[in-house]
Amino acid sequence: MPTQPSKTLETFPNPHPARDYTIRIRIPEFTCLCPKTGQPDFATLHLEYVPDERCVELKALKLYIWSYRDEGAFHEAVTNHILQDLVEALNPRFMRLTAEFNVRGGIYTTVVAEHRAKGWSAPVPVQLP
Repeated sequence: MPTQPSKTLETFPNPHPARDYTIRIRIPEFTCLCPKTGQPDFATLHLEYVPDERCVELKALKLYIWSYRDEGAFHEAVTNHILQDLVEALNPRFMRLTAEFNVRGGIYTTVVAEHRAKGWSAPVPVQLP
């Protein structure tokens, strides 16, 4: 197989570090295992962040997400772990990870975890007439 799962999160320099802007990434094929039953759990991950000096490289992110396929993890734990790894790699101004897990036993779970850099506040949205 030419590519393999990897826990390495590659980054590249932010091309516009002086500007606050949002990067939104949708990852519809996240899979991990239920730590109780060993059955697969499926989720769509929504990553939103305001970069500072670094941005995440998308192929590396794909391989990183793939690395969870055979790991057992509770929804809350895996969402916060992924967010923490991304924060450590990127040191963003702001980052939010929303994990929307598919139904299991009649229950849908959505976990939202956020990071905000010390001293950073979101710009006020512009309201146009």
